[in-house]
Amino acid sequence: MHVKERALRRMFGGTQGFYSLDSEACGGEMRFTVYLPARRDPPVVLALAGLTCTEETWVIKAGAQRLASELGLAIVTCDTSPRAVRLPGDDASWEFGQGAGFYLDATRAPWSGAYRLETHVQRELREALSGFPVRRGPWGVVGHSMGGHGALTLALRHPDAYASVSAFAPIVAPSRVPWGERAFTGYLGDDRDAWAEHDACELARRRVFPGELLIDQGLDDEFLARELQPERFEEACASAGQALRLRRHQGYDHSYYFVATFVDDHLRHHARALG
Repeated sequence: MHVKERALRRMFGGTQGFYSLDSEACGGEMRFTVYLPARRDPPVVLALAGLTCTEETWVIKAGAQRLASELGLAIVTCDTSPRAVRLPGDDASWEFGQGAGFYLDATRAPWSGAYRLETHVQRELREALSGFPVRRGPWGVVGHSMGGHGALTLALRHPDAYASVSAFAPIVAPSRVPWGERAFTGYLGDDRDAWAEHDACELARRRVFPGELLIDQGLDDEFLARELQPERFEEACASAGQALRLRRHQGYDHSYYFVATFVDDHLRHHARALG
């Protein structure tokens, strides 16, 4: 797979790189980033961003590189939707289309032609990383909001691919909240059985991840009651015997100020699992 280097920046003794690849799944160029610490063959933590974001959001706002350098972790990010292919109405709303791929493979036309983020992450991005000096084997995965949904569902759907999982303010029950209902109807149609395959609550009831899941949630999050509803995931994990550490924080909202506050805890969570 051809990978194009766009820029390199020295950072905390390591290198923050910006790249692109030709994506068959997403119909053209897709951008991604890799932070490489000075450590040889570092394990990888995939960081997934939320609605309206790009591959640069986590790099710029989360403040993860300093501790990643100390812990010897590589941080990989990807874009949140196709950019090379344009579809009618793909920028009509910030909640669907551009910047809102939901880390799944769409099955409904016209979105099925390019909105295949699960294949992009699970196959193409991993193939691209084979040319980097990182450790082979399972990754860690962390995400924020829609990216938290992606972290949980990808790990539950592909448990052999991930050694650790964490999330900030994830959309845990997309089949039951407006953000998810809109996206799933557009990408997957009206078949709710298909929706369940990309719903963290539904997956957690059937597939136990071999490790503790870490979730942080701000209690002043403006989307908490309408879109996030972490208590649903807490109940699903309890019923299935899934190990879950769900931490609730008074005064914190949905922003990257919240993410940056607790990102060190998440990196240490992944470092312990990845060794």
